[in-house]
Amino acid sequence: IIAVPTTAGTGSETGRASVILNEETGVKNIIFHPKFLPSIVILDPLLTVGLPPKVTAATGMDALAHNLEAYCASGFHPMADGIALEGMRLINKWLIEAVKNGSNLDARMNMLTAASMGATAFQKGLGAIHSLSHPVNALNNVHHGLSNAIFMPYVLTFNKEILASIGASGTVLETASTFLLISVPSLPIMAIGMIGSAVLRAEGDGFRSMMVTISSGIVAAIVDPLFIFGFDMGIQGAALGVSVARIVSAILAIYFVIKVKDLAATINFQDVKKWYLPFTMIAIPTLLTQLASPTGNMFATSVISEFGESAMAGWAVLGRVTVVAFGGVFALSGAIGGIIGQNFGANKFDRVRSSYRDALIFSTFYVVLIWGLLAILTPFILRTFNLSGGAADVVAAFNYIAAGSYIFAGALYVSNASFNNLGKPLYSTLFNWVKDGAVMLPFCMMGGAIYGSTGVVYGQGLAYIFAGILSVIFGWWFINRVEKTHKKAI
Repeated sequence: IIAVPTTAGTGSETGRASVILNEETGVKNIIFHPKFLPSIVILDPLLTVGLPPKVTAATGMDALAHNLEAYCASGFHPMADGIALEGMRLINKWLIEAVKNGSNLDARMNMLTAASMGATAFQKGLGAIHSLSHPVNALNNVHHGLSNAIFMPYVLTFNKEILASIGASGTVLETASTFLLISVPSLPIMAIGMIGSAVLRAEGDGFRSMMVTISSGIVAAIVDPLFIFGFDMGIQGAALGVSVARIVSAILAIYFVIKVKDLAATINFQDVKKWYLPFTMIAIPTLLTQLASPTGNMFATSVISEFGESAMAGWAVLGRVTVVAFGGVFALSGAIGGIIGQNFGANKFDRVRSSYRDALIFSTFYVVLIWGLLAILTPFILRTFNLSGGAADVVAAFNYIAAGSYIFAGALYVSNASFNNLGKPLYSTLFNWVKDGAVMLPFCMMGGAIYGSTGVVYGQGLAYIFAGILSVIFGWWFINRVEKTHKKAI
């Protein structure tokens, strides 16, 4: 095989694969064989002179993405690193000139060289830029180089600057970047699971909704030790475990929604036109509410990261444990909302109050039970995840003491569900941001200053307690107020 490229982007002339496009279906099929590797490659800049500026730019950004991600990929391959660095240097020097002056043969020749170097270097690996681009290219017929260029600044910013801003540095920063590089592409899959869980809750099937939620945690608890310790994959195994857990949750959600409940339908433009405004009025406060918890977690993580890698390891384990342990609380907040909303619509305020009260009681007893189990299972959890030192202290502090704060976290979730279904979703937004935006950071900093890494765990629990008490007091007042207002209107 003699390969003669006519664009300076993919560098496919150095590869062992071919792509065949089915123009009727839009499906791309890949044929791979070692004998497809060309014996001779001819890089002739004259063949690229006629490329339009837009295509020159897009293919050039594809070449840059190849070199950049190859260099950033985890793993040891100094030859690939050297090739990638030189490829980036050539692109930095010649791409703009090739776009502006397509007849410049020096620019064209150096871009062809850089493209071939990128495809050679990425045998070491690629990353999130390509992981995000590929589905967009397949589903929307977007030029691959263009989508790479669009995703590139966001991936680079996400992977480093945000991590550094919350306290990650040195080995922690590199480890976190590796974790995100592997796990971030599975976020859309996680969204499928979350949407499916919400649909099941809205349909009134709280049990299956809960199963979708906790399945991710259960799978993570099984595969994490296997990948991390059994296969000795370290942080890459942890990231892979997250992706596997998200895939299982999404598959379960799809099965329940489509096969069991038959709730899927084709998209109808008239329905979208009819419902987008009321949907937006609910969705925007809900989005703001959901953004609060990641923000609060970022604040807490930024504080605990100051206590070193061991404390961060324990913190990461708690992220796994809480999803499994308190899945019932998370599911309850979705299930109770529909019950309260139905009774509100039927003007049965005695049932609204009893539903709110019973949900608070159930949540309290559930958390007390799980709290006790966590305390009993703490030695087992520490052995399973091979935790010691600061990591063990963080997990023990939560299991023995701070887990009790989920009584108040559950109260907050129940109150928020009530606000959403009684027509005031902005109240949910308010109380979530009180917890995560107003008090989380100062409480964690105060706890860290007094008790060290375990104090951060206590500070997070104190934020739950503070916001939970406020939400319950306000919740009872709000239900009584809604009833009075409703009776006057009648």
